[in-house]
Amino acid sequence: MKGQITTCDHVVFELPALLSWDVAYTGTVPCDSFTVTCLYTAALEPVLRRAAGFTLMDGQTVLLRGIVDEYEIRQTEEGLSALVAGRGYAARLLDNESRAANYQGATLAEIIRNHVAPYGIECDQTADISSGGEMYTVAAGSSQWKALENFCRAYGDFAPTFDRYGRLWAAPANVSKTFEISDSSNILSLVKREDHYGVLSEMLVVDKTRNQEYSVKNQDWMDRGGQCRRVLYTPGQSTWAKMRYTGEYQIKQSKADEVSVEVTLSGGFLAFPRDEVTLKLERTGLTGTYCVTEARTRADGGGQTVTLTLRER
Repeated sequence: MKGQITTCDHVVFELPALLSWDVAYTGTVPCDSFTVTCLYTAALEPVLRRAAGFTLMDGQTVLLRGIVDEYEIRQTEEGLSALVAGRGYAARLLDNESRAANYQGATLAEIIRNHVAPYGIECDQTADISSGGEMYTVAAGSSQWKALENFCRAYGDFAPTFDRYGRLWAAPANVSKTFEISDSSNILSLVKREDHYGVLSEMLVVDKTRNQEYSVKNQDWMDRGGQCRRVLYTPGQSTWAKMRYTGEYQIKQSKADEVSVEVTLSGGFLAFPRDEVTLKLERTGLTGTYCVTEARTRADGGGQTVTLTLRER
């Protein structure tokens, strides 16, 4: 395993031997993140001061590209070391604020051109979607990420994601690979969590100008005794389709984190977001198909482990 620093003047410098790494992939927000430690010499100090980008590689395979947020130089009884930490390329869009804008009949290509491309981000896949005859508004104070994400959710019903190479995927996510976890797998720990707090039973969307309303109900949760209603007021002239989408989206988001499984396995970089996992765990009674929403690999002198956060499909 090796790490490379790209300086602000585009010079690539290979770090000394890595002592440990902690790499978390989400593909979205909160964005991918990394922390690595390496051996340190005084010659490394000017490189760290000018560090802008980071690449983690296993041989010739790129495992992560990101930006450097911070570094530390450490001197202990064990010797000299350096820590480098940062986030994936989604951070470039999160950290930059957009000007307020109104788009009439905007396309996703136009949104990417204005809100993504200026930050040096490549787009690997773009869906063919547009706002049609509707006005798409980017509110003052929105990040460039929010300008992109809101458009994708409103007119494509998907969330944009980033791959480990730092490329944007602005299209519905496809399953990257499938694999199975069973009782014979080398499971170090497993936790299933079901959290009902914040799960909506009903979303009432109200057009306050025309005094019209549309109710979307989460019947499954209501049948299980759930009672959590929210009222959302939208700007005037909202279409029924937009009001229905807004209500369905809010309920869908409230359910996203209701059920999760966190499993830790021996080994590193075994899975990434968008991978699909089939659980066949007779001891705990957990079965079914899940998607990986976060994959975190940690390594130090004791070896590598990967912790997968799984959500129901």
